[in-house]
Formats: sequence, structure tokens, C-alpha cells
Amino acid sequence: MATTPQRAPARPAVRPRPAAPHVSVVVINYCQWRSTDRLTRQLVGADAIDAGRADVIVVDNDSPPDPAAARLRRRPGVALKAFPRNTGFARAANEGCRLTRGDWVLLLNPDTAVPDGFLDQLDALCRSLDLDDPKVGVVGLSLVHGDGSPQASGGPPPTLFRTLTGLVLPRRIRKGRPVRGTDRVAVPWVTGCGMLIRRACWADIGGFDESFFLYYEDTDFCRRALAAGWTVWHEPGLRLTHFKPLHTRPVPPELRLMTRHALLTYADKYWPGWQAKALAGVVWAEALARHLRAVAGRTPAGLHRELRRLAGDWIAGRLLSARARVRRASGLLANCAGRDDDGGPLESTEAEALRAAG
Repeated sequence: MATTPQRAPARPAVRPRPAAPHVSVVVINYCQWRSTDRLTRQLVGADAIDAGRADVIVVDNDSPPDPAAARLRRRPGVALKAFPRNTGFARAANEGCRLTRGDWVLLLNPDTAVPDGFLDQLDALCRSLDLDDPKVGVVGLSLVHGDGSPQASGGPPPTLFRTLTGLVLPRRIRKGRPVRGTDRVAVPWVTGCGMLIRRACWADIGGFDESFFLYYEDTDFCRRALAAGWTVWHEPGLRLTHFKPLHTRPVPPELRLMTRHALLTYADKYWPGWQAKALAGVVWAEALARHLRAVAGRTPAGLHRELRRLAGDWIAGRLLSARARVRRASGLLANCAGRDDDGGPLESTEAEALRAAG
């Protein structure tokens, strides 16, 4: 008796993946593996990752080995690029943008958290921007602290007057301000933490200026984008929680060396020559005062002396020498970044902030 051949079970339909993602996320890691691991876990839970509409690139600036790095390499939708030395934020951001395939690139700090479905909302925002205005080049997302309060996410262009008068203001509003309102608004610049960039804009202006090692590269990028005819906006509809912005924590000497170098780089690029020299003189005097205070208190003073030398290089026009000092000191940042790497279970205030953001 003939038997009827058994039909093979039908395979489940495979959803075709787009040839390239529409939006890519770049996370720049430096000694914050646990925080980066936590953030990428939140990101890859979106439908946009499963459908291939989004991907995540982690660029590591020569952090010490950590088990979280191996987990990142195995995580679907995440790629890891590791540098053999600390190249600085601007260089790492450029490499991340080069490696991504999306029409839009979002830069995220490791010490941020996103609500459920964040990448799906981001993809929808990018598609609406594509339709609304092809000249939108940069969009800053709304930032809040761990307690849900607004955080500085943009501000006016830095000038000598604003910089000097800012010395008497609280640190939280010296450089930037929270952007109020519920509507998208044009702004002069947005912070690099939560900075959405149209790839065409990044390519048009040549990426980030790698003369900046850390800080002010975001302000410079937005200024050059505006000069090239792109527009810069703040978007309140998408919110990120940023747990450890610079203005909420003590600034150790090694980090102050980086911030002062960045400000001097910006001043030399955009301010009249005498103003840039004047700023270098102020930095020199500040470094001397901190050096004398450290000596009196019998605490290490070497980095204050190095900052004074950096300012002296700037006054004398030895900009390459000043940049070399920053490169040599960059390895000392590992302790600063490592102290901030608390990417374990969310504390109650952080969890509440995420629920509010969602």
C-alpha cells in the first residue's frame, strides 16, 4: 500500500531586513564598561534593532579589559571598535560615525539611560525630520538628571565675556542651560551627550575637529554646521537621563587640564587674538593659585604646574606643545572615568527617572 509522503513543516516567515539601518547609535566608552553594558542592553530591546532599522556601535578608547567587553561583542545589533590608546572624544566620535551605516547618528554617553522603545521613537523622529526639512543637521535631545529635573543641554555661543562672568555663576549654568518649552526650537549648539547628527551634515563639514581632545567639540561642531547652512535644534519630545554630567561632580586636576585645553582651543579658533591670549593668562593665573593652594595643603601639585605650562605654551603660540601635554596626561583620566562606572542595578531615583521618561 502506497504511503503519502509527509510534507515538511513550513518554515516561519523571515522578516526581510533593510539593506542598511536608518539610524545608528555611537557610544564612546572609556573605563565605563558596566555603564556601557547597561546602556546597550536598554538600546537593543527596541523593535528597530530586530527589524534592522537601527544599530549600535561602541567605540572604546583603550579601557582596561573587563568581562562586559566580551558581552558586548556577543550582543546582537552591537559592534565594538577598540582603539589601542585614548584618542579623545572627537577622534572616537569620528570613527564611530565612519563605521555606522545609518542616515542619522546619535552620540550617547555611557552614563545615560533610555526609556523602553527609545530607538523606535528615535527612528520615527528621524523619518519625520527627513520629510519636514532636509537641512536639519543636528538635533539635541532633552536631558534630565537622575531625579528627573531638567539638565543643561545647550546654550549661547561661548565668548570671553560669558566665560569670565560665568566664574561667579553656579557651575550647572556656566556653559549651558536647560532648554525650556514643549516645542522643537532652534539653538546655537547642543551638548554631545544625546547629540543626533544627520550623516550628510557630518560629512559636509568634515566631522568633529580632532584638535579638541575632550569637551567643546560639540559646540564647535554646531557652529561649523550653522556656518555651512545646516540648522541646529533642541527636541523636547525625546528624553534621556544623564546621571553624572561634569557640572554635578568635583573636577579633578587631570580633568581640569582637559577642559581648559578645550576652551583655549575654541577661543583660539573663534575669538580675536587678544581675547584668546587674555583667556590663556587667566588660565595661567588660575593654575598658579591652585598650585600654591595645593602646596600649602601638602597635596599633589604636579598637574596644576602642568596646566600652568599648558597656558604658557598657549601664550607663546606653542599650540602643538600644549596639545602634546594633553595627550600625555590623557592616561590619568582612567581613574576619573572608572570612579563613575556604576552600571549595576539602577538606584531607586534612577529607576523612577526612567519610568518618568517613558
